[in-house]
Amino acid sequence: MGMSKSSMQREYTNIFDRVVSPENLFAAWREFRRGKAQRKDVLEFEWKLEEQLLSLHRALASGTYRHDPYADFTIRDPKQRRIHKATVRDRIVHHAIFSVLNPIFEPAFIAHSYSCRVGKGTHRAVDTLERMLRNTSRNHTRPCFALKCDIHKFFASVDHGMLLNFFGNRIKDERAMALLQEIVGSFHTAPGKGIPIGNLTSQLFANVYLHELDWFIKHKLRIKHYIRYTDDFVAVAEDEAVLRDLLPPVRLFLHDCLRLQLHPRKVTVRKYRQGIDFLGYVVLPHHRVLRTRTKRRMFRKMREKAEQCERGIILRESMEQSLQSYLGVLSHANAFRLSQDLRNVFQ
Repeated sequence: MGMSKSSMQREYTNIFDRVVSPENLFAAWREFRRGKAQRKDVLEFEWKLEEQLLSLHRALASGTYRHDPYADFTIRDPKQRRIHKATVRDRIVHHAIFSVLNPIFEPAFIAHSYSCRVGKGTHRAVDTLERMLRNTSRNHTRPCFALKCDIHKFFASVDHGMLLNFFGNRIKDERAMALLQEIVGSFHTAPGKGIPIGNLTSQLFANVYLHELDWFIKHKLRIKHYIRYTDDFVAVAEDEAVLRDLLPPVRLFLHDCLRLQLHPRKVTVRKYRQGIDFLGYVVLPHHRVLRTRTKRRMFRKMREKAEQCERGIILRESMEQSLQSYLGVLSHANAFRLSQDLRNVFQ
């Protein structure tokens, strides 16, 4: 299997020099620095910026660059996730790689892959799913079903050899491939497995890796209504049996071609009128609501912020910003009452 079977046919040869050029490294720094200018590690790097970037350029160009170890910490979002954070120097390299490679692979991705792509994102993904359900159900007049799947421990399971092969199908530049190997090999959950949640390059790696699945479902299994956001995907059809029949070939493809498996407890086939749960929202025939877990988390976090504000730990502006971002999430659902309740946490 590989990208060449899809629309990814053109090969690229002079990638490395573009990635490591001082101009690209400076542009990568500017992109990386946005919104992080006051962080301690960023300020330290900036103190001798030119010297740091030129030294990085020399290390990359001479092939002596080595990725440093990651700092790791846990976040709750909503479940516990282990995040691995690279040094500023390494993250500039991630940005430099992303800026050159993403435009090469991006045009071949299917239209309905929504994660970490310009003009896509979660809200557009939910809008598209709603449109698919409406069209398939002929405006809520016909039966309509959705198969929802989640890949088990996706980031921890990505196979390094396969990932590099997918890149190697298009990038015929040994030094660029050696640099990718250094980045991919800088992290593992088991020998030859895993990419870190939190790296910009991991977002590209995930899209390149799962493009293979998108291609298989859309073009081999010929499923018209299919949408994916990272490792969550949904297929919509009038006939429940069509969706259940998808599962064996999808499982086999994931296992044989991507070394992945579906999450045993997160595969569901539901009627549209029961509500289709996707990316924190539940889509129903005439409206859309927020998932109960998402609501609880939102109120818990707002109460924490309100307490911190009262105790003088954070400024009122910070609390206002959080409120506005949550109201933004609610604006994509039928949640007028909920918005009022959330505002009342502040009074």
